[in-house]
Amino acid sequence: MKTRTLLLLSVGTALMILLAGGALLFQLSNQESTSASLAFGQATTVGDVEVTVNGSDVVADTLVVSVAISGVDDIDGIESFRLVTGDRRLDPIAAPAAGRCAEITVAVQECAIEFDISASQGTSRVLVLRRGEDQATWRLG
Repeated sequence: MKTRTLLLLSVGTALMILLAGGALLFQLSNQESTSASLAFGQATTVGDVEVTVNGSDVVADTLVVSVAISGVDDIDGIESFRLVTGDRRLDPIAAPAAGRCAEITVAVQECAIEFDISASQGTSRVLVLRRGEDQATWRLG
């Protein structure tokens, strides 16, 4: 092949990629928000879990989120929660402690999910619970 043919093919390919990107941006601009944040005290079902976030508080370098949770026996269920800050995603503290959620049970339990926020610089905090294909979010600050 001649160099001129290769150059024309590469310019044509670049234009097709540019048009496809523009079409995708147009689709995304018309798309509604994925999900609204839930209010404190509002019960919701996420997958097989019923959860109500009652509030949150910062104690030293720990964010403590008070919840009422039930629905299924899952010893690792608390790991379905994440705290998203402006600069990172945090996992809950898993070590057992008095008042701290250690697992999800069929019976309703009122407990706290705690996150170590000492390394986070962000002030925006969003609690995310994902179970299977379902997800719920709460704005904590």
